[in-house]
Amino acid sequence: MKDVIFNTVAESTEVMAGFFRENIGSVEEAARQVASCFASGHKLLIIGNGGSASDAQHIAAEFVNRFTVERRPLPALALTTDTSVLTSISNDYSFKHVFSKQITALGDRGDIVLGISTSGNSDNVNAGLEAAKKLDLYTIGLAGCGGGELKNRCDLSLIVNSDKTPRIQETHILIGHILCDLTDRILFPELFYD
Repeated sequence: MKDVIFNTVAESTEVMAGFFRENIGSVEEAARQVASCFASGHKLLIIGNGGSASDAQHIAAEFVNRFTVERRPLPALALTTDTSVLTSISNDYSFKHVFSKQITALGDRGDIVLGISTSGNSDNVNAGLEAAKKLDLYTIGLAGCGGGELKNRCDLSLIVNSDKTPRIQETHILIGHILCDLTDRILFPELFYD
């Protein structure tokens, strides 16, 4: 059992380190885009399924409540949480449209849509990103497995070089935490550099 633990940690660390070696500039750019979105009075809409839905909610909570410093709440919404909206769209249309209809209803020019899909091929996430593009919203995607279709639908794609869902998700939540940290540092430098 100790070997399983050690090997899992080693593999996860290797995947994370490899991602950041190759994508550090893109992660910084994503943070700058999110900070600019918030600074201009706009919001971040986050979408995903399963574990990625949990990540969407986790990241939204860090922005709305706080991450590591006391600052004003920032407008982030996980579009994975309203069961009445999700089930009515699924029932009346199809599950493919659960994010695209919400983005069409709630998205305003200047907002950002963050789509999370370990495979990059989640139909509803990709449909949501397509809806965002029709509204001229900036799109950021988190994926693994080479990026799938998601990488073609985003202004900025952050692709984890792995085909193992747990390793991809572990890297995604670290990316989310770094986005929160960098965004706070950009918007509230006085809280870090007194």
